[in-house]
Amino acid sequence: MGNSGFSLLTLALVTLAAAAQEKCALSGTWTSSRGCRMLIFELKDGAFSGLYLPQKAMVPHNDVLASPLRGAQHDTSYKTQPSFGFTVHWHFQESPAGATTAFVGQCFVDSDGEETLRTAWLLREEAAAAREDWKATRVGTNVFTRVK
Repeated sequence: MGNSGFSLLTLALVTLAAAAQEKCALSGTWTSSRGCRMLIFELKDGAFSGLYLPQKAMVPHNDVLASPLRGAQHDTSYKTQPSFGFTVHWHFQESPAGATTAFVGQCFVDSDGEETLRTAWLLREEAAAAREDWKATRVGTNVFTRVK
């Protein structure tokens, strides 16, 4: 391969890497495999904030409001499929918030350029007493896709 062929290959690889890096910037709207929606505002210096709204069918009495989330993501200029983490502090209409969920995950881009966020989470509810601590934490997974 001559110098021009090498240069074209290098340019193509750099362009593909740049596209993949932009793909996994978390800003935007996402929907989960469970029907939840998440809006992530601008990513700045690796930190982000946003809103999380669960699917209505998952919420007893449908009293959960859009709840704030805060998190951090590895720099996409160094990691093409970066990991991230965020917390959701739940807000309810009828009562003070008593639950927090911590999510950790990684962004993946498939061969068609589609992004998915694969996450694991821990939801902690307020326990009325130490003897009820055993039932206050739930564990699960979610897969999010970008809303276009």
